[in-house]
Amino acid sequence: MSQYSAAVALVNRLKFKHLALLVALDDTRNLHQAAEAVNVAQPSASRMLGDIEEAFGFLLFERNARGMTPTPLGVVTLAYARRALAELTRFAEDLEVKRRGGHGQLTVGAIMGAAPDLLAMSVATLKTESPLLNVRILGETSDQVVQLLHRREIDLALGRLTNPLQHNDFSFEPLARETLLLVVRAVHPLARRARITLRELVDWPWVAQPVTSPARVLFEEELARAGLATPVNLTECASIFATLQLLENYDAVAMLPESVVRDHLRGGLLVALPLEIGKSLAGFGILTRKEEPLAEPALRFIELLRGFSRNLGRDTALDTTVDSSHPTDTLGTPAAIS
Repeated sequence: MSQYSAAVALVNRLKFKHLALLVALDDTRNLHQAAEAVNVAQPSASRMLGDIEEAFGFLLFERNARGMTPTPLGVVTLAYARRALAELTRFAEDLEVKRRGGHGQLTVGAIMGAAPDLLAMSVATLKTESPLLNVRILGETSDQVVQLLHRREIDLALGRLTNPLQHNDFSFEPLARETLLLVVRAVHPLARRARITLRELVDWPWVAQPVTSPARVLFEEELARAGLATPVNLTECASIFATLQLLENYDAVAMLPESVVRDHLRGGLLVALPLEIGKSLAGFGILTRKEEPLAEPALRFIELLRGFSRNLGRDTALDTTVDSSHPTDTLGTPAAIS
């Protein structure tokens, strides 16, 4: 059979129900749970998997006592199945929105540091211009939004590349830098300290992003430069909202974007510690899949992001020239650098 004939035969045999089963198996690594997820009986799911593996001509999973583990070729196949299913789902949702008289949809992944300023202003303007456009926002950290972009679950992302090879798959257009602050609750014993060092802080409880996020990588690099180990009392949390709730309820320290904690600082719920950190964190920007055209709502959204980014840049430049004789941190408090 020629290579073309084999490809046609594979396409003719595969169904989207098969792809849904593969994604469910990838999520659960358990045939019974995957069958429940796609609403079929386990024997039917077992036959479906057998049909899929016969169509491909190789095993997708190794079966063992602990469950199911994807084979090397299975990993590649599962990645395709997830992307194809996500694309079909988004197409169906977009079609349904238009059928009901809407103007399509835009799905964006965004880090939380971009949300209070660039994202919020751009979405508000876009919705004012196109009230019937369905806008969906997903993700919180760069590793999350890059994964969503790779799986085709979003149209574009606001974030950072998270490894050196991702430039092969994604285009990156820088937009802005993030000011990171070390924050504690207002009643924390360190909240009134005029000066503090990173060495003193590692003995306190911490709430930090997962090790796959750029902010956490930067935090670990800062610790390494200071000759310090990762805090022993550390809670990993990918949710910014949950991190803020934890900070308000016990004496933990966290490194968060200024834009995210701004209102909490102004309201007196949190206090920024006088220690500069995170200067080497790369700026965030627009991430898109290479060689893939964007729909009109996505193009307009990018245009708005660029415009608001330029405006914020001018405002920042103006703020820093008002009184350059007294360097301050974002909150107007002299920054003590250790």
